[in-house]
Amino acid sequence: MQMSTTSTPSELVAQVQELLNEEKWTRATLNNYTVASLDELDQTITAIEANGLQQEVLDVCEEHLHHTKNSIIALFISGVLNLSRQSVDDANLIHLTKIFTDNHKWNIVEFLAARILDFGENRFALRILADVYDSENQTEKLHDVWERLIRVDFEEADIVRQLALLREETGRTDAAVEYYKKALHRYVSKKSFSNVKEVWQKLIELAPEETEFFYHAESKIARSISTERAVQLLEDYYPYFVENEEWDQAIEVLKRVLNYDSKNEWARKEITDCFQQKHADHSNLDEYIRISNLSQDWRPVHDAIADFEKHISFDTGNFVHHRTWGVGRIRSIKGDEITIDFAKKRGHEMSLKMAVNALDVLAKDHIWVLRAVWKTEKLRTLVKKNIVWTLKTVIRSLGNAADMKKIKGELVPAILKQSEWSSWSTKARSILKTNPDFGTLTDRLDHFVVRDQPITFEEKTFNKFKAQTSFFDRVKTLEEFLAYVEDEAGDGIDSEFFREMFEYFAGFVRNASTVTEHTVSSLLVVSDVVSRFPFLRQDLELDFKRLYEHIENVEELFVQIDSSDLRKRFLSSVRAVDREWGDTYVRLLPHHLSRDALVELEKHGRRDLLLKFVSQTHENYRDFREPFVWAVRNCSDDPWFDEIGLTLEKRLIAMIHICDLTFREIDNRKEVSANRKINKQVQTWLFRDGNLSEYIKTADRDSVARLFTLVSDVKDLDPKTLLELRELVVERFPDYHFHGEEEASVVATRGFFTCESSYEAKQKEYTHLQRVEVPDNTKEIEKAVAYGDLSENAEYKAAKERQDSLNNRAARLKLELSQARIVKQDEIETDRVQFGTIVELSDLENNGDSLRYTILGPWESNPEADVISYQTPLGNKLYNSAVGDELDFEINEKRHHFVVKGIEAADLSAAG
Repeated sequence: MQMSTTSTPSELVAQVQELLNEEKWTRATLNNYTVASLDELDQTITAIEANGLQQEVLDVCEEHLHHTKNSIIALFISGVLNLSRQSVDDANLIHLTKIFTDNHKWNIVEFLAARILDFGENRFALRILADVYDSENQTEKLHDVWERLIRVDFEEADIVRQLALLREETGRTDAAVEYYKKALHRYVSKKSFSNVKEVWQKLIELAPEETEFFYHAESKIARSISTERAVQLLEDYYPYFVENEEWDQAIEVLKRVLNYDSKNEWARKEITDCFQQKHADHSNLDEYIRISNLSQDWRPVHDAIADFEKHISFDTGNFVHHRTWGVGRIRSIKGDEITIDFAKKRGHEMSLKMAVNALDVLAKDHIWVLRAVWKTEKLRTLVKKNIVWTLKTVIRSLGNAADMKKIKGELVPAILKQSEWSSWSTKARSILKTNPDFGTLTDRLDHFVVRDQPITFEEKTFNKFKAQTSFFDRVKTLEEFLAYVEDEAGDGIDSEFFREMFEYFAGFVRNASTVTEHTVSSLLVVSDVVSRFPFLRQDLELDFKRLYEHIENVEELFVQIDSSDLRKRFLSSVRAVDREWGDTYVRLLPHHLSRDALVELEKHGRRDLLLKFVSQTHENYRDFREPFVWAVRNCSDDPWFDEIGLTLEKRLIAMIHICDLTFREIDNRKEVSANRKINKQVQTWLFRDGNLSEYIKTADRDSVARLFTLVSDVKDLDPKTLLELRELVVERFPDYHFHGEEEASVVATRGFFTCESSYEAKQKEYTHLQRVEVPDNTKEIEKAVAYGDLSENAEYKAAKERQDSLNNRAARLKLELSQARIVKQDEIETDRVQFGTIVELSDLENNGDSLRYTILGPWESNPEADVISYQTPLGNKLYNSAVGDELDFEINEKRHHFVVKGIEAADLSAAG
């Protein structure tokens, strides 16, 4: 069987064919094969891989197997080659292993199983290996294989139980308990109640105090098997607490039974007995049982329990709360009369019936009680020093479910100052997320609870996963779990919590009758998980190409994938299956702006499509602002813009237009958040990064004039920015004349003209900003800061954005008010066109049509009403002209040809 590993590629393929023919002709029996002969085949495989002949040899082997299905050589070579190519096709090696297993060739079986496992954990190989070690009585190796097997086979329960028993027998009780728990969950999934019951009994024996686990398992059993079975198990759990006189837990178990079966006579009798035991020293016990009808079958049991618990809590020395009088303490109860000492109403008497309806009973460690009986400074010191104790106290006081807003309500300002809350709450949030004593409500993730037993990271993550309603939030949660698993060297991947999360996404893959963003995203998620843990593949068909071919609208689906990481994986997968992937990239890139994607196009020889994308972003920048702005900000150093003739000046012009467009849409309350984001990016690139100013320093006069004119027309641009650019232009071109030439240019350097009514309106606007809007915003920020955790605080971010907007408006108004020069009605002269005049023109470009423009300032400008600012390009050209003047000029590549026919004074009282 020995082959030369120094043969040429063609010789290697021929030698494999020769080996197969020799095996067939000689009819080699199983006895002819040893581990050594398989080792020799492995050397052949190494030579095949070194020469890149895998596919050719696979074709030869598959052809041979078509005629000789039990060929040892063909099965072995093709099986190893398939697995070495990271394929999950282990069928040939499994078939080969079964052949030797049936013939009890255990040394070869062990070798083959180990060979399969060289490529990753495999349930079949591990089971075969376990059988080998079991038949050879290699107990230690057998148990090691069992450990590996239960990590990859989530359905295996019997071996988990056996491993639990082994740990119990060797005195490792804590470890045994964890394995019994795992076995119980797996038996529940298999709906094997007899086994569930046996393991349940074992856990009662070993870890009866782990009530959280028992209650979680009981809920799962009720859902998966039946409520009747859940009741049976609770009935088995109950005696432990009675024997140990743990009446609160005994009552809790019985309440859970009654939640499933409110007519359960046994549970009703037992809960009455438990209440009698718990409150044996209460002076009115028998009376409260009687009036609550707890032992009477005719009254609904839950109503009776609630009534009894309300009454029994009224006892001498207990604390109560009244919505008006606050916290008080019961001084005495005599018959139907109760006497209570409130802080400002001592010795207050009322009937028991009235007390039950009007008062809430408080535990001695309730936060309201502590605030009432402790000195404030003592409580404040403890709250600041011991955050864990404080959180437990407040959350339990609020019914063991509270969010940060409710927690704050109990502490600020009664105990903590507003200024202390921010730092305290940040620490508290961190504790609530990481401390195992705290969990969250399964249906409300922002509501925290105190756990009777510490919660594991796996369970906390799973609870978060279950409570989430967004598919893509669940993707993030699974990723968090996987990151934790990798940090823990794989621990947790075999947990029942991970299994349920994984199966959620696997379910979409298995039932992909319609292709949606959830189906495709699930395939990407599952494929990624399987690449890390190949044994999870099982029966899953992870065929991206098949799904991709059934997508009706790729662009529409891609937009719905609300995860940048999944979008990136989607693009990578598209490149692998779509011959026209480049065109698809160009369509999808506006929705997933990625430099990596552009580099991929260039790397794979699709520079033409890369340039097409860049060109399209510019041609359609008004509609696709974000892609264009992204390209300018991230790709300016690349040669792509120059290659399509998109000069720096053209980029600057487009960015200035976008700046103006976004300002206007913000003012019109249109997509405000998105426009603010883009506007901020544009202003940063143009002004703060200095791209516009640097260009002005080197560009020719005409280019500077074009750009400055555009910038001057940008609505709501900070005047300070415009003045800085103006100074830069004057420094470069000292003789440069701005709009309005002579007088207008002189005024422009100092400020601008306006009328009195406009000035007063701007003053009112500025005063309202300073006295109303800014203080209101300050309160909004303080309120948002109080919620803590500013990194995830939407209210805070929104308030801060508004603060920036208000500050910019205030600064701009203040500067404009200081620069404005008021023009009075009697100052207007009509010998020339100037501020406050109405000019009549004959439009020679349009058959002498008559036009009338009112020339005012930037505050009064209203082009729709033919009121234009003298600072605009048109106003600048008309400024200082006289009757009879012929004006011929271009603005934005459009010719204008006028004759001034008349000039008159405008009514400034109506201008503002």
